[in-house]
Amino acid sequence: MSLIKSEKEIEFMRESNRIVAGALKYIKSFVKPGITTKELDTEIENYILSNDGKPAFKGYGGTRKRSGFPASACISINEEVVHGIPSSRKLQTGDIVSIDVGVLKNGYYGDSAYTYAVDEINTRKKNLLKITEESLYKGIAKATAGNSINDIAVAIQTYVEGSGYGVVRDLVGHGIGKNLHEEPAVPNFYSTGSNFKLRAGMTIAIEPMVNYGTYDVKTLSDGWTIVTRDGEPSAHFEHTILITDNEAEILTI
Repeated sequence: MSLIKSEKEIEFMRESNRIVAGALKYIKSFVKPGITTKELDTEIENYILSNDGKPAFKGYGGTRKRSGFPASACISINEEVVHGIPSSRKLQTGDIVSIDVGVLKNGYYGDSAYTYAVDEINTRKKNLLKITEESLYKGIAKATAGNSINDIAVAIQTYVEGSGYGVVRDLVGHGIGKNLHEEPAVPNFYSTGSNFKLRAGMTIAIEPMVNYGTYDVKTLSDGWTIVTRDGEPSAHFEHTILITDNEAEILTI
């Protein structure tokens, strides 16, 4: 499979990613104390279906040890890093909640995540969200043809760790296109195996996951939800982008 997308493929990806971006904008007004994460998931699923898309995460990733993901969005609260399963749990004032959305349309995928504040949050959570989102754009700024994956990774890691936070090591960004997860892997930290050179026409998802404490995480017994090992809060921001010879094009905006 070629990692370089044709103009037609890029147009298909723009369409699926527009739905993703629209879903994350749409759901913002629902992120309030008292709503359940299942209710948020239902709103997102209905939005995707109403735009002739297919929820990309629903049923994804089944193995012998776990069933496929049971919902349309990954919704992760406070110390939950990613892959939180929507449930009857209600949001409370002071929570932060990461919502990760994927869409399949015309055979191509879109993927993005945003971490929302639930009503008023404390200063440390505000700063965590600020640094995490800014680190995403630091990485995107390095995502140009001729640079390597490590250029993205080092920009993110340097900014996050220089601000006193932990960059998750167990999870990384990824290529995206006909498959939700394609090569290359896109870590948010320096790796000797990440010298892959970027080329115009590639599409990748950059997604820093940043913990208030250490970078250590663990997986809960449901087989999906990943949480910080020290119980400190975590934030997650993600964009799917198109690599060009100049500035990257953000598809999920």
